[in-house]
Amino acid sequence: MSYDRRIDREHPSLVLLLIDQSGSMSATMGSDHRTRAQAVADAVNGLLFELVLRCVKDAEEGPRPYYDVGVIGYSIRDQVGPAFSGELEGRRVVSSVDLAEHPLRLDEQTNGSGGGVRRPVWVEPVAIGSTPMCEALDLAGTICAEWIEEHPHSFPPVVINMTDGVANDGDPAHWAERLTELATTDGRLLLFNASIATEAGGTIAFPSSADELPSDEAKALFAMSSELPPFMVEAAATAGREVREGARGFVHNADVSAIVSFLRIGTATVHALPGAGA
Repeated sequence: MSYDRRIDREHPSLVLLLIDQSGSMSATMGSDHRTRAQAVADAVNGLLFELVLRCVKDAEEGPRPYYDVGVIGYSIRDQVGPAFSGELEGRRVVSSVDLAEHPLRLDEQTNGSGGGVRRPVWVEPVAIGSTPMCEALDLAGTICAEWIEEHPHSFPPVVINMTDGVANDGDPAHWAERLTELATTDGRLLLFNASIATEAGGTIAFPSSADELPSDEAKALFAMSSELPPFMVEAAATAGREVREGARGFVHNADVSAIVSFLRIGTATVHALPGAGA
């Protein structure tokens, strides 16, 4: 269980994002003034764009199929499913090439120097209904099991769950345990969880003990989360996060910057892609 498989055309990596789209996601993210739903959608679209860029080795060739990606939204029981819009609507998993070729649209955004840049959008913000997290984790298991059957020797799937609440359709710990029993020859599936900021106080990122957490809800998500492989610990340290032995892929009370950092660290690769195989 080494988590050292290099990502290439023959051995792509699966990144599956689970997004809480319940009604409470319509609340604002404090001083940021965006809703939680908008902040998460922006972070997800930014990550998808980064994944596409990581796959570009030759500008003339375009991105290579190093990643398979899925985004699952959950807000209404029995309507948990793919969150892509546009031409990718309804698809559970797409390749990085599909992402590059089929964004919903390009939005004008301001960069750090005050100029305008055009960024692709694949996922829209949604905030309605309840929090059927168990059903989302169950669907994630189906998707990942099918993917592993086709890619038994790839780096194992990375599943990242982002929520501002608790499941209202049962105990997600059971489904999380089933999910993390899935494995490729390179290691068990990695399940990471982000609790979106809902309270005053600071963010707690990558704790190594539940004792560091303030609530039973936070401790439950921590218990569901996988330990970070060594190279992700290094990525967290490089990003300025203090991590200790046994750190798990969990962030509590995540603000906008913490969500972005969490997604980047959770999708870090074993080796830099420019050195990857064909």
